[in-house]
Amino acid sequence: MKNFLILFVTMVMMYSCDNQGGSTEGGSDSATNVLFQESTLPYQTIPFDKIKESDFMPAFEEGMKQQIAEIDRIANDTATPAFDNTLAAMEKSGRLLDRVNRAFDALTSANTNENLQKMQEELAPKLAAHSDAIFLNETLFKRIDTLYKERETLGLEPEAKRLVEFYFEEFVMRGANLSDSLKVQLKKLNEEEALLSTKFSNQLLGAAKNAALVVDNKETLAGLPDAEIDAASKNAKDNNEAGKFRLPIINTTQQPQLQSLQNRDTRQKLFETSWTRAERGDSNDTRQNILRLAKIRIEKANLLGFKNYAAWKLQDQMAKTPEAVEALLSKLVPAATAKAKAEAAEIRSFMATQKTPFYYNPGTGIIFPKK
Repeated sequence: MKNFLILFVTMVMMYSCDNQGGSTEGGSDSATNVLFQESTLPYQTIPFDKIKESDFMPAFEEGMKQQIAEIDRIANDTATPAFDNTLAAMEKSGRLLDRVNRAFDALTSANTNENLQKMQEELAPKLAAHSDAIFLNETLFKRIDTLYKERETLGLEPEAKRLVEFYFEEFVMRGANLSDSLKVQLKKLNEEEALLSTKFSNQLLGAAKNAALVVDNKETLAGLPDAEIDAASKNAKDNNEAGKFRLPIINTTQQPQLQSLQNRDTRQKLFETSWTRAERGDSNDTRQNILRLAKIRIEKANLLGFKNYAAWKLQDQMAKTPEAVEALLSKLVPAATAKAKAEAAEIRSFMATQKTPFYYNPGTGIIFPKK
């Protein structure tokens, strides 16, 4: 495993060096596109050093095309539905698409850029439509439905029987029992949701990248190591803010510098900068996106016969229902509340020993110095 991780990281770094500033334009045929071939590396490790950004889109397109052809052959098979000619065949379909997806997801998770993000947003609705072309295929579902109804008499191994049940439940969850008109509505919602979800992830990444706390006075950074202060100074200079100090925001609400900064006002500003990084009215503001996603999900849930998205989403999970989740959480509330109150009392006790007055915001549970 250690050697595998080293090889993986090395390949991603080599890809980064070879594709710096690369363009997504231009074609890439199967003869030169390494994504079209199974990797010969140990554990079929992805050969990132040989992949160009322009390789992805044609490989995705061909991968989707191949899988749909495979699915159509399975759905239209004239032989009686059986485990091997239906579910086992489905499991083996889409090899190229799976391979491209793994490479693309690994790369965009570890070493993304604007070109790849644009590609993500272009691909999202296409992949959603591709998924719907499988799960809303009426002919294919009839074969799976037949196997599901006969699963007790097919002499299947427990694993095979569970796979029959899994696929049946998955198809039903995805809308296989809907009327044709409702399937059309569902497809549109799925494509929009896929695009907005991808855009949301990219907005969060962009917001974290662009957000930073800029201060004028070095004294306000007291407590930080000299190396971090020097880095903040250089960061400001690189962003045309010479003479200032720029603390970049890490992609969480808990910034590492909060543990070291001695100036309370600086800590508050740093926290608020992080907390509101995606609420600045710019292209990375996620609020309208979130509202639309929420509306899409309630529309989908209602379309599929559920009162809310949680009820639809939880049906194949351990909890099964929102009521079960609420019941579990309600049991945790007394202990969690008692612990929170004890910690708040401890914080207030400490703050009482300080010279600077403070106020407690019950809405956020945050204690800040008074100004």
